[in-house]
Amino acid sequence: MPFKAKILFFLFLIFLSAACQPRIANVHSTGETIVCFGDSLTQGVGASQEHDYPSLLAQMLQMPTINAGVGGNTTRDALERLDRDVLQKNPRLVIVEFCGNDFLQKIPVAETIQNLDEIVRRIQEAKAMVVLVHLRAGFFVDEYLKGFERIARKRQTLLIKNILKGILGTPRLKSDQLHPNDDGYAIMAQRIYKVVLPLVKR
Repeated sequence: MPFKAKILFFLFLIFLSAACQPRIANVHSTGETIVCFGDSLTQGVGASQEHDYPSLLAQMLQMPTINAGVGGNTTRDALERLDRDVLQKNPRLVIVEFCGNDFLQKIPVAETIQNLDEIVRRIQEAKAMVVLVHLRAGFFVDEYLKGFERIARKRQTLLIKNILKGILGTPRLKSDQLHPNDDGYAIMAQRIYKVVLPLVKR
């Protein structure tokens, strides 16, 4: 291949790579903290001290990270404490993990998705980036995934699908029927780390 053709091909690959990168709202956020906002999976139920995923993520990133997980919380609860536990913490990035308790408490799927969309909207208004963490819920059909995908496209967020894939079905990775143990949380943390690292190390 002639030298000029090689240069043009190389430039085309760079353009194609850039075009395939998802656009992330507030990617140049000037906030100072990472806030992990969620329910018991974020709080770390079933983990030993410092082995919840936010603690592990903080160690991997070497950045200030706040665990704003509260066991039993639904998206309704999340909206009520969003300002106090997230927006007032000067977030640069917020990792949002909810829907499991909405499913268990039979909150309508449409309301859950609407609440999540409102949570993301308000976080972005505070000039922070958002990563949505999806939990597969439903015995046969995942009733939430399309809603998560719709929010991610609409709000320009990254989406981590099925965060507990391979964990809930593996007894050695669980502390009970619903929660990981230390090894399970380590897998969660690694999955989230791979997604958020490019956002916070720019």
